[in-house]
Amino acid sequence: MTYQRPEKLKAGDTVAVISPSWGGATRFPHIYQNGLKVLREWGLKIKEYPSTRADVEFLRANPDFRAKDVNDAFSDSEVKAIFSSIGGDDSVRILPFLNKKAILDNPKILMGYSDTTTLHVFCNQLGLVTFYGPSIMAGFSQMENLPPDFEKHVKNMLFGASKDLAYAPYDKYCDGYLDWNDVANTGKTNELKAVSGWRWLQGKTPAEGELFGGCLEVLEMMKATPFWPKPEHWEGKIFFLETSENKPPLAQVEHELRNYGAQGVFNKIRGLLFGRARDYSDDEKLALDKVIVRIVRGEFGQANLPIVSNVDFGHTDPQLVLPLGTVMRIDPTKRSLILLENPVL
Repeated sequence: MTYQRPEKLKAGDTVAVISPSWGGATRFPHIYQNGLKVLREWGLKIKEYPSTRADVEFLRANPDFRAKDVNDAFSDSEVKAIFSSIGGDDSVRILPFLNKKAILDNPKILMGYSDTTTLHVFCNQLGLVTFYGPSIMAGFSQMENLPPDFEKHVKNMLFGASKDLAYAPYDKYCDGYLDWNDVANTGKTNELKAVSGWRWLQGKTPAEGELFGGCLEVLEMMKATPFWPKPEHWEGKIFFLETSENKPPLAQVEHELRNYGAQGVFNKIRGLLFGRARDYSDDEKLALDKVIVRIVRGEFGQANLPIVSNVDFGHTDPQLVLPLGTVMRIDPTKRSLILLENPVL
């Protein structure tokens, strides 16, 4: 598939903010507004859609209402990018109401992670490049208290990343944020810890493929629906996965990975990236590595597939932005991850 890339952002552009899943902006408006502040500081104009600050229970009961905002934001010629306010746990319910033509005819930046995985998969199957990265409330709102390389990286991706972008680990990371119920904690994170680095679990030969993936638990909600990728989709992909703040037990991760093996996914992809697992202890992270290798190599015989774990994307901060539909090169010999295509026009 040839993927359509969106136009890069520039100062003065209007961007949409939507709540395709949980109505967190209403529950914690101080956290949400602090995230918007970053976009404004970047010179962007903000257009909030009806779902953005709608009541939590109303949004839960009306997935078609949330979907309409997605359709309208893509159709709006004024809007150059779409940001999720935050994730959640039921955006899979909006998928039947999405307008494929409206989305396909108006490629633009879509940014979010966690439950926004469903939108990424939907757009990816249409042939659009989208951006797996921070949401307004979880990532943007905390940006001023995270390593400065984070802001530089996100801006570079959205405002015109160059070809051959080399990824690198951040120096520090955190598992989540201080209690949002206390307004004094606005923008603050849990303790920043030293990064232990990426873990190159196996693979000796460089590989290239199109990025695809998302949150492990959210992808589970999509399996066997009409929106799940067909078997041929997996050919030549660099598959990335990460776990949510729910901290799924190792047995659950094992079962879900085994399902991908049973689908034949590990026979078709060219590389596997696993994000730093949120709230896992060091011992649990090592145990997770063993699970990944035992399933991929031990059960499904893929001893040469490059696998990198503990990568800075997903539910720990700061995040690396992964643009679905663009080509990445994994080089185990140089221990490098390089984006070979500019994700924006």
